[in-house]
Amino acid sequence: MIGPVVHGPANVSEIMLIGQAPGPREGEIGRPFAWTAGRTLFRWFEAATGVDEASFRAGVYISAVARCFPGKAPGGGDRRPDREEIGRCQRFLSREVQILRPRLIVPVGGLAIEQVLGHKGPLVDVIGVQRTVRYHDVEVDVVALPHPSGVSTWHRVEPGITLLGRALALVARHPSFVKLADVARRGPGAGDGC
Repeated sequence: MIGPVVHGPANVSEIMLIGQAPGPREGEIGRPFAWTAGRTLFRWFEAATGVDEASFRAGVYISAVARCFPGKAPGGGDRRPDREEIGRCQRFLSREVQILRPRLIVPVGGLAIEQVLGHKGPLVDVIGVQRTVRYHDVEVDVVALPHPSGVSTWHRVEPGITLLGRALALVARHPSFVKLADVARRGPGAGDGC
């Protein structure tokens, strides 16, 4: 793993977004989802919910399965963190969940989905549905999203397009996200988010 550790601010929220691992540029920028995949992700949320990137970052706790950039894979692309690397970061993620006790978790990408839902199969089985699970001893609603990577075509072809739309609609209708959207609409100083 290549430092530094990258994570969002320690804002108290009922909503937790869990990514896979920082990309190669997030370390220098100092925040998660700060490059191409992040631009796509925040565009999805704004189009589906009306919540812009700044309001999202201020109102959602953003975490990750792995906290540092895992490096490049031999064949290109980012390397998937191995079991030991995931295990070393697991205690931080577990404590965050136990402290925040979120009502909604949005895992983004296959690795995060696998960690939160235990699902290792096709994305069509988990994108576009809401599940209630027990994660790190906290009962939570989960709406999974595909990874917004520019390399992935899953979210740009069917059934990915339709399933992504369903998933984002579920997020937009979740009571915790409705509260966040309401605060974002009212503007700064209108409330404390979730």
